[in-house]
Parts: sequence; C-alpha cells; structure tokens
Amino acid sequence: MSAVPPPPPQATPHGHTLVIVSGMSGSGKSVALKTLEDLGFYCVDNLPAELLSQFAQSVSADETGTPAKLAVGIDVRNRRDLANIPDWLAAVGALGFDPKLVFFDTRDEVLLKRYAETRRRHPLSQLGLPLFDAIALERQVLKPLRQLADAVVDTSDLNVHQLRRLVTTDFAAGHDNTILLMFESFAYRRGIPADADYVFDARILPNPHWDPSLRPLSGRDAGVREYLEKEPDVQLFVQQVSAFLDTWLPRIRQADTTRSYVTVAFGCTGGRHRSVYLAEQMARHARDQGWPDVAVHHRELD
Repeated sequence: MSAVPPPPPQATPHGHTLVIVSGMSGSGKSVALKTLEDLGFYCVDNLPAELLSQFAQSVSADETGTPAKLAVGIDVRNRRDLANIPDWLAAVGALGFDPKLVFFDTRDEVLLKRYAETRRRHPLSQLGLPLFDAIALERQVLKPLRQLADAVVDTSDLNVHQLRRLVTTDFAAGHDNTILLMFESFAYRRGIPADADYVFDARILPNPHWDPSLRPLSGRDAGVREYLEKEPDVQLFVQQVSAFLDTWLPRIRQADTTRSYVTVAFGCTGGRHRSVYLAEQMARHARDQGWPDVAVHHRELD
C-alpha cells in the first residue's frame, strides 16, 4: 500500500467540513464516497466542478440541520475543463471553507485487470477508445486534480475492505479529538480481524441460520432482528456487553489521548446473522450514548 494520509478535515466557521474525492475510474472512488456516507458525510457524486462554490454556499446558508461533514465526487465525467479547478477551489475558500482534495490512483495494469474482472465499461469508452487508451486519456484529463491533491492514495494493492478501513480511519478517526468507534462483524472460519481491540464470541447464541426463511437474510434485516430480540440469551448478551463497553471505552479515551480509533468485533460462524445484529445494536447504543464518531463494518457482507 502506498498512501499519504490526508490532513484531517477541518471545520469551517460555519461548522462544515468539505472533502473532494477524485481519481481514476476503477480506483475505488465509489467505495470511498459510500464509506464517507456511512460515516455521516453528506455526499454528492459527479457534481459539476464549476458548481462547487454554489454548493458550498447553499449548505453553509442552510440552518435546517444539514449535515456538517460534506463530500463531493469530481472525476473524468465532469463537463468542464478541469484545468480551472484552482479557481473553483479558491471560490470555495473565499466562503470560509478549507476543502481537502483526495485523489485515488491505481497502476494501469491493475486497472486493466479490474475492468477485465468486472466487465464494466470505462466512462470514456463512449469515445470509441480501447481501454488502454481510455485510461491514458483519463490520466491526462485528471492531471490538474492530481497535482492539486492534498493526498494521493494508491489503491493498487488494497481490497475493498482495506480501502474502507483506510478511509474510515483517515477521515473519521481523530476528528475534533474524538475516538472513532468501529463495530465490526466477522466469521470465525475466516479468522479474527487482526486489528480488533475487543472480540466478543456470539457463537453461543441461538442461530437464525437454522431457520430456512431467515437463512438468506442478514442481521440487518427485520426478520433476523425480530428472531434474535425474542431470545432471552441474546438480550442478556447485549445488556452485559453494553455495560462493559459503557464502563471501559470512556476510560480508554481518558487514558490514551493519542489513540484515534477502537475496533470492537463480534464473531459468529458465518458472519451474517448474529455478529451483524450485534455490531449494529452496539453502534446504535454508542450513538445513543453520545459518541460522535461511530462506524460499522460487516466483513463478510460489505
């Protein structure tokens, strides 16, 4: 992995942060934007770059509860000459914003392999170009954005899960000097997440997998939630784990001011039902307790 962590997004006088996501098609921009959305960012993809200042002005003037964290995707699909991006960023800066531009890049041979595996069309294929030429043209078009980027993230050697974690820790961890709580579900048959700080084993709990109607679902679905919420052992497990985390997580924050995030992992046999339900429940509980930065990652589903 070759990545330069971006500076933490800074709040503006209006209380807003702005992250601009750009990069090569196939480099993981969509994954990055979706991850930011999961982290509470208000995301707009493929915004015409010349509308950046109007977008920022509209949000900063909105006093009706618009999310404070903003992310905008700008890439080769843009209708305008991206050489003008410095002027558009300056216009945003004049409004009191300090936009952070993050460029996601990938080696050409990796992009070619990804397109071959996914069978997706390149955005510039409509010009009648072979894939290799389309990638080369895209690099040229996006050159002004890459040169201005506050950070360039090389995703050539990252899988989807690693990219999600990188975005999560770089953009949410440490925001306003708070700790990011990451609640993760996993399957024991694929191993315990290497970076988990706390691991709770849910395999002792009743398993929705054995109900044929629930087997295709996940712990995010209503049917599975209802099944588990009827089980006394599940509710006892939730109560005791909640009490444990409520006691010790605040002490971690007090004892280690350099720590940026804590990962709490829940495992079950397949990583689809019990562990997913518990991760979702604990994340909801943490938000109710006032933790400002909470994220959820389901390793076997995402």
